[in-house]
Amino acid sequence: MLPALQETAVAIVEDDEPIREGWVNILEELGGYRITGEFKSGEEAIEGIPKNPPDFVLMDINLPGMTGIECTRELKRLVPYVEVIMLTMFGDLDRIFDALQAGASGYLLKRTSPAALKAAMEEVRIGGAPMSPYIARQVVDHFRQPKAPADPAEQVERLSPKESEILKLLAEGAPYKEIADQLEIHVDTVRTHIRRIYRKLHVHSRTDAAMKYLELQKEQEGESEDLKNPDL
Repeated sequence: MLPALQETAVAIVEDDEPIREGWVNILEELGGYRITGEFKSGEEAIEGIPKNPPDFVLMDINLPGMTGIECTRELKRLVPYVEVIMLTMFGDLDRIFDALQAGASGYLLKRTSPAALKAAMEEVRIGGAPMSPYIARQVVDHFRQPKAPADPAEQVERLSPKESEILKLLAEGAPYKEIADQLEIHVDTVRTHIRRIYRKLHVHSRTDAAMKYLELQKEQEGESEDLKNPDL
């Protein structure tokens, strides 16, 4: 008698209940999948998933409070072997790079078909990084664009005072919600500012933005030393 095939364990992080139930139904209809947990927030996922780690996490990117990207970053720290596939309504280029930087293994639109979802998880198993065709096209188009000027000072000078303040907090590692609380603005306003910062700096992740900021700080410190020691 042949041994039974082992089911693939999947956890779902999605704040919209009908959408969450829809993913559960899709996986049940596909067969071969076992739901280990359903979570409506990143905070709940961080609490629950490490207690019973699945093979895959289907992660909504636009969660209330902790974003899907922030949740992914923390999950990959707590359970590095868990594969996270981001799910989104739209192909936001800034978030694509942020999600991959956070440790996501794939990036799919929520309208992805059941067959494509199954194929994506199988692709991740063999080391791939699946993306919906629309998202993949945006990535390709981005890399076809001419490179921006290399001088970080020239680029950071284009930021508004509020954007510069947010960039500083980003470089210090503050999550979006903490930035919103410190500046007394809505977290969605923070995301809007960050998208503008990324566009102005020609970067696509928190890490790249932080590096630009640190390069500028180092350059400014060097200029200050030169002023203090003009004969050197």
